[in-house]
Amino acid sequence: MAIIDTAGVRLHVQRLGPPDARRARETVVLLHGLLTDSLASYYFTVAPAFAAAGLDVVMYDHRGHGRSGRPASGYGLGRFTDDLGALLDRLEVPGPVHLVGNSFGGTVSFGYALRHPDRVASISVVESEPATASWARKIAGLLDRVRHEMTVNESEALDWIAAHRGRRTARLARSAGRLVRDTAIAEELTVCDPVTEDALRLLDRPVLAVYGGDSDLCEQAPWLGSLLPRSRTVLVPGHEHSVLVEAPGRVRDEVLAWIAEHSAAGGPGRGPGRGRRAVAVPAEVNAP
Repeated sequence: MAIIDTAGVRLHVQRLGPPDARRARETVVLLHGLLTDSLASYYFTVAPAFAAAGLDVVMYDHRGHGRSGRPASGYGLGRFTDDLGALLDRLEVPGPVHLVGNSFGGTVSFGYALRHPDRVASISVVESEPATASWARKIAGLLDRVRHEMTVNESEALDWIAAHRGRRTARLARSAGRLVRDTAIAEELTVCDPVTEDALRLLDRPVLAVYGGDSDLCEQAPWLGSLLPRSRTVLVPGHEHSVLVEAPGRVRDEVLAWIAEHSAAGGPGRGPGRGRRAVAVPAEVNAP
């Protein structure tokens, strides 16, 4: 574990490498979701397998989340992408990296790749979307609802969550409520220039998009795939937004294959992922 001061905030970072004496082939950076998430969602699912596959694995808590610093302000989306760039600089990570983003982490990954395409080897997003105008409206509504519930009905809301989702989820919800209530994240996060379709058409980085087959977000798969020049979409049947923690084996296998296909050792653009790919609907039986 390390705490790194970067871009004006202290970030909690975990780094895993190959378990033996092998030198890591390339670096993969894992970015978690918003409010109730942290790097733990990777640490206890796919991160060890990525390290065992010979990758240098970097994961960190976003500002305001987990064990990272929680400033009162500074939560514009650009700050989150700046944090990623500053972290890579502080860690002296060589060469382009593979970005893996779950939910909001994927939004940050898209933003970083649009600003720094030369520093990105590939992108894998799980249940995520770029920061379009539609995304901004949805996130603004979510943050407003959380702030209202945690300000007006906190006790009742947490009791309901504990009864129906468990005490751990209630603890995460309490932390998320405090983040929204006590900082400027609700006012600042969505104040940004929206990502346009023209910008996405110019993103010449290979993008893997994984969605739960029963998730609302999977409806955007054809639209997003039609814009990204080098993309593949995978739908995992029987899962919704929590596909990373509910089907980690499937996510692990898809992402590792994507990284291998677009590794520097294999040569950029080799394999079937170079061109636009049709939406892939996998078999009903998923890996554990």
